Amino acid sequence: MERFFDVIFSLIAIFFLLPIFILIVAILKFTGEGEVLFLQNRIGKGGGAFKLIKFATMLKASPSLGTGTITVKDDFRILPFGGILRTTKLNELPQLFNVLKGDMSLIGPRPLTEQTYTVYPKTTQNIISQVRPGLSGVGSIIFRNEEELMSGTAATVDFYASVIAPYKGKLEEWFVTNRSLKLYFITIFLTVYVVIFPKSRAPWRILKKLPKPPRILMSIYK
Repeated sequence: MERFFDVIFSLIAIFFLLPIFILIVAILKFTGEGEVLFLQNRIGKGGGAFKLIKFATMLKASPSLGTGTITVKDDFRILPFGGILRTTKLNELPQLFNVLKGDMSLIGPRPLTEQTYTVYPKTTQNIISQVRPGLSGVGSIIFRNEEELMSGTAATVDFYASVIAPYKGKLEEWFVTNRSLKLYFITIFLTVYVVIFPKSRAPWRILKKLPKPPRILMSIYK
């Protein structure tokens, strides 16, 4: 049933967002490095790889620079217009075509690069690989300001591996364990809501049984 709604909602979204797609493509073509789309290997259902599609927001050589596939606040690799796309989440829109293709769902665990996927323990990998990764999801909503967290002294791969990844993994496990059509629609609503109101605590009020954040993140999330 979720697959049915994935296809219908994606087609509707692409139809209404087409003018925005065209505008973004035109701007990207004539700014930055002239790249429009960014294709990257991500881990999908069953642990297999697929090509995730995004609008280009960073230098082409980004994977071999700085923190690799982990992005931090004020990352020097982000292009000027790319920063706008990332802040508004418009860079994620081409993933609607990944959803249509069947690589992804609208809602699910965030598809990870091999670098970030291998940070998860095997138990977490096994659980989240049971379902299609999502354009959005519980982990994506709670960590919508992940780049803000990855700033200053916390802008390291070690901080991601020791603090962010373990908690994000618990959130993704929680989603898979509690997966339902009701949660699917609630998460779609929350995704739109936090884009409009990014500082809202609504996810915590609505999803009351989420795993408790580690102490180091408690002041940010609670």
